Amino acid sequence: MRLFLLAIATMSATIIGLAQTQNTIDGDKGEIIITPIIHSSAQVEYAGKVIHIDPWSAGDLSNAKPADLILITDDPGHHLDPEAIISLRKPEAPVVLTQTAYSKFSDGIVLANGESGTFADILIEAVGAYDMTPGLPYHPKGEANGYVINLGGKRLFFSGVGECIPEIQALENIDVAVMPMNLPVDRMRPIPVAECVKTFKPSIVYLNHYDRIYAGWLNNPQGEPPPDVQNTPATIETFQNAIAGEGIEFRDAAWYPGR
Repeated sequence: MRLFLLAIATMSATIIGLAQTQNTIDGDKGEIIITPIIHSSAQVEYAGKVIHIDPWSAGDLSNAKPADLILITDDPGHHLDPEAIISLRKPEAPVVLTQTAYSKFSDGIVLANGESGTFADILIEAVGAYDMTPGLPYHPKGEANGYVINLGGKRLFFSGVGECIPEIQALENIDVAVMPMNLPVDRMRPIPVAECVKTFKPSIVYLNHYDRIYAGWLNNPQGEPPPDVQNTPATIETFQNAIAGEGIEFRDAAWYPGR
């Protein structure tokens, strides 16, 4: 009996955990489900279609669903992970990426900044992701993409890593924006990200890519997890306070399991 109750409790905890990490918005033909996985890696589901953005093996992919479409924003390993792509990709599923990523993984389709295309019957728009202010790490123009996913009558923007460039400020009718924070260091901290979001006013905003030190440790977990020297919860709270009263819903999500 104790084993049965323990099994039920474990199952309940698992279900609760999955429910906490899934986020939904209403599409034309049902719910759009956004599931954060790790850092900038996420799964989007709608009407039987599954899209993966930056799948990364450092995250738990055991419950991830096979992909009808994969979008890669950049070429470093936490964005471009061939092992994760191969494990999740359905046969013939398109992989959309940048030219620099294509040089490392050629079984894909290059979409340059400002271009758009329909893949797996889903309209995808590539938005630039780059830095304007010098400093390391530096993201040159043309080497990375953000993506607007047109799905179920909604527009979901997954930003690439970079500063608040004019191409982002010019976005229109964005229902959900997923924005990186705390990188580039000293350029996209909470207040600059909040000011950026205010320029194009998505209905809902998520933050991701904000704890790169812990993400790096997850990729090679030796010893104890690194201390949170930047006080990540405080940076998230600062961002949330900075968009208060703007009519933008902030949704916190579990991008860093175990943190």
